[in-house]
Amino acid sequence: MRQDPSTIKGAETLMLGEMLTLPQNFGNIFLGETFSSYISVHNDSTQIVKEILVKADLQTSSQRLNLSTSNSAVAELKPECCIDDVIHHEVKEIGTHILVCAVSYTTQLGEKLYFRKFFKFQVNMLVILLLPTPALQTDEVFLEAQIQNITTSPMFMEKVSLEPTIMYNVTELNTVASGDDGESTFGKMSYLQPMDTRQYLYCLKPKAEYAEKAGVIKGVTMIGKLDIVWRTNLGEKGRLQTSQLQRMAPGYGDIRLSLEIIPDTVNLEEPFDIVCKITNCSERTMDLVVEMCNTRSIHWCGISGRQLGKLSPGGSLLVPLTIFSSVQGLQSISGLRLTDTFLKRTYEYDDIAQVCVICPYTSNEC
Repeated sequence: MRQDPSTIKGAETLMLGEMLTLPQNFGNIFLGETFSSYISVHNDSTQIVKEILVKADLQTSSQRLNLSTSNSAVAELKPECCIDDVIHHEVKEIGTHILVCAVSYTTQLGEKLYFRKFFKFQVNMLVILLLPTPALQTDEVFLEAQIQNITTSPMFMEKVSLEPTIMYNVTELNTVASGDDGESTFGKMSYLQPMDTRQYLYCLKPKAEYAEKAGVIKGVTMIGKLDIVWRTNLGEKGRLQTSQLQRMAPGYGDIRLSLEIIPDTVNLEEPFDIVCKITNCSERTMDLVVEMCNTRSIHWCGISGRQLGKLSPGGSLLVPLTIFSSVQGLQSISGLRLTDTFLKRTYEYDDIAQVCVICPYTSNEC
């Protein structure tokens, strides 16, 4: 700026410099930002005009909004004087917007005159891709929010958070444990460059009072709202909040089987204990029998065909079981079968969970 002859002397000491000049057009406006406009009505004539009323409306595809800060008329406007107004509006719709500025006034001869001006602009939106995915055999829901900056300037991401519904607690998975405080996976400076994309991950778990009610969680599809706050290069704030996000309702069927306790790593050919939770998701009482079928790698210990007793609607019970693996590596626990003796109906469960099987000996011994 010092070397530019068109720059005012000393302007380099101002951080904003020549960017203080008001733009002649609206530029790029995005959903969630605040639309601001300076309106000036100037008396170019040599006569005093009276009862000047300035009205600013914003026309969208669905509604017409009055943005004027005052709806009362100005008594008079002298030559070379002006009426100024600054309007603001948080943009909540995409598509074509038209700012309609209307001015009515009365001349010295008592003639009432009226004119309008139209300013048209487009409102675009940030590209957001939401991918809610239910976790296998659990009530957990993992949500990935993919956000892309489609503006032409860097964007500072002030906040990206998930506001869960009353039935869920949310955990943000966007930090890496480092000492006492977690460090953001995106680094210290949360800037999003033009056309860059960033993924945010969240985990939702049912609250304890709802987790025990299988029928309630089974029918829940609403999981929460995503709240995004950003700032552009001059500090203008934008905010976007989605509508209620939905997940695919889990298809538990009549009986839900989940693992409450399972070790992460076990030794080859050594028995280990697991605890299964069986929940009656139907509206009838069941009389259950559990059967265990060995697979190529998983072998069950104990009596197959054991009676578990009656289970009332919405009720659950814990069943401890013992198994061992004859094959190393990541193994899927399969081969459980439940039978309701009342209806003679059988439910089979495969790929209930996975466990890592290691050899505790040297490679030669294994």
